[in-house]
Amino acid sequence: MPADAERCQAVLIFHVDSGEIEGTGVGGLSVGILADSPRVMAEGNWRVGLFMDEAASQEQAEKLGAVFSGQLGGPMEVVAALVGEMMGMVTAPIEYEDDGRRHRARIGDFAEIEIEDFVPPQTPEGEAIKVTGAFHPANSTLTIAQATASRFSAFGLDFSHVGKSGLSAPFSWSG
Repeated sequence: MPADAERCQAVLIFHVDSGEIEGTGVGGLSVGILADSPRVMAEGNWRVGLFMDEAASQEQAEKLGAVFSGQLGGPMEVVAALVGEMMGMVTAPIEYEDDGRRHRARIGDFAEIEIEDFVPPQTPEGEAIKVTGAFHPANSTLTIAQATASRFSAFGLDFSHVGKSGLSAPFSWSG
């Protein structure tokens, strides 16, 4: 099903709580990915930009870059096959916070994003609404959210998705 806009623009933030890549610890670091795709994402020809956490050492950045570009296989290898243009990589401070239902990220002066998981108004203390069986690199179960703050300006693109949908999900990859 095609999107309701001419292009799909999304920023994915991955925060690594703990883990290592080929013996190099990457816990506490974050990576951001900008995806700018045609209406039907599965047709490919995506334009992608990568944000690397400035807190990463050169070795950590190389390892994270290899994972998030799909070079080391895993979920991002499937996404890499859809990329038609790599717009570049920017190193910037990435701040990440997760308060359970609120998820915030700031990427230097380039992006500020906050989403809040959607809970039905009839059960405000209940469980957030989830989609299962999704084809997504983070997880096959995604929590539906709404952007309460959204500002993006990098790689020649400027947009905001305040009030639009967002997704949150934990991820756990191994190779």
